[in-house]
Amino acid sequence: MSDVAKIFIAVAVLVVCALVLGVVIAFVSTKFKVKEDNRIEEVTKLLPGANCGGCGYPGCSGLASALVSKEVNKVSACKVIKQDKAQAVIDYLANTEGPDGQTIKVTY
Repeated sequence: MSDVAKIFIAVAVLVVCALVLGVVIAFVSTKFKVKEDNRIEEVTKLLPGANCGGCGYPGCSGLASALVSKEVNKVSACKVIKQDKAQAVIDYLANTEGPDGQTIKVTY
């Protein structure tokens, strides 16, 4: 067997391995995809952004995650939020469906 044939076989084996692994990675990435709730990011933007931890969560993103996951049902857990901003959060969650098709009812 010539050197060119050996190189061709080696390249062909590597290409086949790469294709097989690519298909496996594509399958696994769709099978185990994590569904993120985009409402967390929006609620974080609506919160004051003080990141003070007064609510008991690590910053505004922690409280936003707790609100969206229904761990907390009162926006007033945020100690520095003003009434108009709280109402914006309440309205947003009441009118925006999540990945599960459900809205969230929170109060002030």
